[in-house]
Amino acid sequence: MAGGDSPRQKMINLMYLVFIAMLALNMSKEVLTAFGLMEESVANNNATLETRNEASFAALEAKAAEQPKQYQEAAQSAKKVTEISDKFNNYLKTVKDSMMGSVDDDKQDDFEAQDKTDYLDSRFFKGDGLTDDGKEFLKQMNDYREGMIAALPESGYDNLKSEIKSKFDTSDVPSVRSEPGSEKINYLNYHFEGYPLIASKTNLTQMQNDVKNAEADVLGQLLQGELIEIASMNNYRSIVSLEKGAFFNGETVTGEVVLGRYDDNMKPTKVIINGAEVPASQIKNGRVMLNFGAGGVGDKEIKGEMQFVENGETVTIPIAQKYSVIGRPNSATISADKMNVVYRGVDNPMTISFAGIDASKVNASAAGLSARGGSQYNMKPSGGAEVKINVTGTLPDGSKASDSKTFRIKDLPNPTGLISGEFDGVRKNRANLAISTVSAAFLDFDFDLTPTVTEFILKVQGQPGVKVSGSKMNGAAQSVLQRAPQGSIVQIAQIKATVPGVRLKSVTPVSVELTD
Repeated sequence: MAGGDSPRQKMINLMYLVFIAMLALNMSKEVLTAFGLMEESVANNNATLETRNEASFAALEAKAAEQPKQYQEAAQSAKKVTEISDKFNNYLKTVKDSMMGSVDDDKQDDFEAQDKTDYLDSRFFKGDGLTDDGKEFLKQMNDYREGMIAALPESGYDNLKSEIKSKFDTSDVPSVRSEPGSEKINYLNYHFEGYPLIASKTNLTQMQNDVKNAEADVLGQLLQGELIEIASMNNYRSIVSLEKGAFFNGETVTGEVVLGRYDDNMKPTKVIINGAEVPASQIKNGRVMLNFGAGGVGDKEIKGEMQFVENGETVTIPIAQKYSVIGRPNSATISADKMNVVYRGVDNPMTISFAGIDASKVNASAAGLSARGGSQYNMKPSGGAEVKINVTGTLPDGSKASDSKTFRIKDLPNPTGLISGEFDGVRKNRANLAISTVSAAFLDFDFDLTPTVTEFILKVQGQPGVKVSGSKMNGAAQSVLQRAPQGSIVQIAQIKATVPGVRLKSVTPVSVELTD
């Protein structure tokens, strides 16, 4: 600026001062407008945050209702945080509403007109101290800060607690921020005394934004913390799921190893196994305890589903597992290597099976072999000295298993002759002997065979033998008996007998002592 005190220079100096004042005035209006636009932007963001926080809280409450053991504690913490946040946010809103009530209705959107400082200056400050409203403002901030810190879980929230403590600290602050050693003044004086109304409104809206952001961080971290705990590898176990529950020697073991989580908090609303609902008493620590009969021998499958409620909808998880039922051993296999014998011409009962294979999938073949049902067969050999039985079974995977065994073929043993069912030390009078029946039997033989006597010869000492057809004494035989002396031995010999389909070679004779 040029020097001198001439009237012209004084006029230039005055005009320059007016110009600087006009620039300052225009800059002030621009700053006021900037504050107003900033306040609107933050307010819009607050509305978005509020909607998001309400949705997060509702989702957490829904989870707590579905799985109370897992989410109940988190939901309770979230409820406390929401209540504390709402209380402080509503208080800030009442301060803003009363402050804006001092502005004419037609100036509500005119940020340049909201340049007065007297409203909060008179409401919060009195001389060098604070009014009751000013003290209440600090109390509300302190209550919010301490309440939030107390409501958060003890571990895992240190950073969030530090942030809340810093943002809502009401301690005195240096009058000049860049000079930490400068004189300290009250928090409220520093942030609100002498500020234009629009600037204070923006400040309060920003505090509401900090409150809502803190609430959002807490809700997010509470939910995330539960999800992290759920996903923790400490809650998982390796589960071996084989394609079936039994394998044969030589088979390839097939299946898979998966990670499963045992968690008592994950309780299904319903479990159905093989068409029947599983009682709640059988669902323990996140596991469904199976308890049902294995069923008959063969391949089986467990089928069903587990139902959970998620976000109000039923989610179904299918259950499918195969297993094999093998017959329980109830006897040892003991065989005499030299006694594998079947008897010629009669039905030899046999049991033929493959361990672990259903009888319907077992096939046996040999000359003279016929099935009676299930694993029961009859072997009726004819010619030859031995017979070989071949057995084939179909395994669960469709492959075949084969085996065979050779049996010697023997004729039936000689039956024992009987007179009236007796064969040893027989004594009869001649009248009883005359009407007695001659028969034959396989003594100490397990087959249920009853030979039929077709003829025999009656011999009395000193007299020729008499041939008799059938099993009863004929007239000639009875006549010989009448002439036999008392105490003589009568022999019934050369007995011939048959069993169905087999003619027996010989029958042991039987002797009778006459008692009169």
